Amino acid sequence: MVIENKLTLPAMGCGTWAWGNRLLWGYDESMDSQLQEVFTLCVENGVTLFDTGDSYGTGKLNGQSEKLLGRFAGEYRGKNAENICIATKLAAYPWRLSRNSMISACQASANRVGRSIDLVQLHWSTANYAPWQEDRLLDGLGDLVERGMVKGVGLSNFGPKRLEMAYKKFSSRGIPLTSLQVQYSLLSTYPVTELGLKEVCDRLGIQLIAYSPLALGLLTGKYENTKNLPKGIRGWLFRQLIPAIRPLMETVTAIARSREKTPAQVALNWCIVKGTMPIPGAKTVSQARENIGALGWRLDAGEVAELDRVSARLEKKMVQNIFQSR
Repeated sequence: MVIENKLTLPAMGCGTWAWGNRLLWGYDESMDSQLQEVFTLCVENGVTLFDTGDSYGTGKLNGQSEKLLGRFAGEYRGKNAENICIATKLAAYPWRLSRNSMISACQASANRVGRSIDLVQLHWSTANYAPWQEDRLLDGLGDLVERGMVKGVGLSNFGPKRLEMAYKKFSSRGIPLTSLQVQYSLLSTYPVTELGLKEVCDRLGIQLIAYSPLALGLLTGKYENTKNLPKGIRGWLFRQLIPAIRPLMETVTAIARSREKTPAQVALNWCIVKGTMPIPGAKTVSQARENIGALGWRLDAGEVAELDRVSARLEKKMVQNIFQSR
C-alpha cells in the first residue's frame, strides 16, 4: 500500500523555538498577545507552517510553544485557515526506546495543541551515539502515518547516509518522507556544501527546511558591533563571531540597500533561492512583517554568487548542531 503525501508546504514557515523559552529568548507570558498577532499576520500572508517541538519551553513552560500554537490556530478564523500546518518535532530522548514511545509522544503533543499534528518529525538523529535507538523511533513515526494520526513525516539533523536509510525504511512501507530540516544559512552552509544534502533531497523528493536561517539573529544586521548584545549564550557567541563575519555583513547590507530590502530579507531570500524553505522565528509583529518581506522576489544569480563567495571565505561560522549526522 502506498500512502499519499497529504501536505503542501509553503515557501516559508515560522519557527517557534522562542515561544516559551526563557533561558535563551527571554520569553514571558506577557508576550502571548503579540505572539498571537505574529501567528495571525503569518497565516494571512501565506506563511502557514509553524515549526515547534515537544522539548520547546524551559522548566515549567515545557510544551508552551505547542500549547500557544494550538490556542492561536483554534481561535483563528481568517484567510488561509484551512492551510495551517502544525509541524512538531519529537525529541529522541534516551528513555524513548520503542516505537510506542513515539506514538505516546505524538499523542501528548496533540493533546497540548488540541488537534492532530500535521507533520511529525524526529528532532535529531541518534546515529552519533546510539544508532540502534533510531531504528525503533523511525518505526514509530511510520506507525503514526499508517494509523492516520498525522498527515506526514519528516526528519531533522540527518545527514545523507542516514537520510537514505530512513527513506528506504519508510518507502518499504509505502510512506513518503515529506521533509528534512537542518541548520542552514549564509553562516551555516555545511549541510549543503559539505554533506550534499540538497542533491539527495531533490533526488528523493524531500523538501529541505532551513532552521536558524538568520543565525540566531546575526544575519539581521542588528548587531554591528559587540555592544548591546543579547544576554547569555547568544551574547557570548555573537561576541566571537561579529568581527569575523564583517565581510559577509557588508555584502549582505550592500545588496539589501540596492534592493530596498533589509539584511534579514536578503538572508532569507538566499535560502529560498537555494531551494530550501526557511523557518525564521518571530517574537514581534515587526519581526514577522520583516520576514514576510523576503517573499515575492528573488536575488539574481550574480548576487547569489557574490554571497556564496564571501560566505565561503569566512574563517568562522556558526557552530554546527552536535546531533547532525552524516
